[in-house]
Amino acid sequence: MNDIPDLVWQPSLLALDEAVDFDRSFAGLVRIELDTESWVDHAPGWVSGADRLFEDVLRTRRWEQRSRRMYDQRVREPRLTAPWNAESSEPLEPPVLEELRESLSKRYRRLFDSVGFNLYRDGQDSVAWHADRIPKEIEGPIVALVSLGEPRKFLLRPKAGAKSHTFLLGGGDLLVTGGNTQRTWEHSVPKASRAGPRISLAYRHGLRSAAPGDEEERSA
Repeated sequence: MNDIPDLVWQPSLLALDEAVDFDRSFAGLVRIELDTESWVDHAPGWVSGADRLFEDVLRTRRWEQRSRRMYDQRVREPRLTAPWNAESSEPLEPPVLEELRESLSKRYRRLFDSVGFNLYRDGQDSVAWHADRIPKEIEGPIVALVSLGEPRKFLLRPKAGAKSHTFLLGGGDLLVTGGNTQRTWEHSVPKASRAGPRISLAYRHGLRSAAPGDEEERSA
């Protein structure tokens, strides 16, 4: 049995009774053009029964705290992570996550073959400004983020510098980055004075399994 992180998390009983499902038609999805070559798709509340799914993901993943090199020392990331890759031959649990993967793959015509799970335990967990390190040979990389739990600010800004775009993601929201967003923009989840736990699922395509101690920044 996996160790479950100690969190301050109080979903409503009604929310936990709601069946987990998602909008296969993507009817509520809106595309936002960041610039002439970069875009995001946003679908608030794409997953229903998101609090129940939060509980299931929290319980079934093997959460770890990675470290990365900063200047001349290694520091612990202020969040917990749990990777999944199709090459592992392990089933993607709970099964609805596989349904999400198939639906996203069909819509965006990419085979999403990995999922990065990120757990922000409270407002002190965060991720600094960064761009995902995606191999150059992957043309027009797409990353699909599904957010569960308490909403947190997700910020996007051009690498060249300009005003950032702010999204409040949680509760089953979907945010998909495409075009040149992962090449010419960067993103962050800033610290918050008060915040409940949030889990993000980052569906990616064409990436190899991350090695232990991988320093690579991941989507938020």
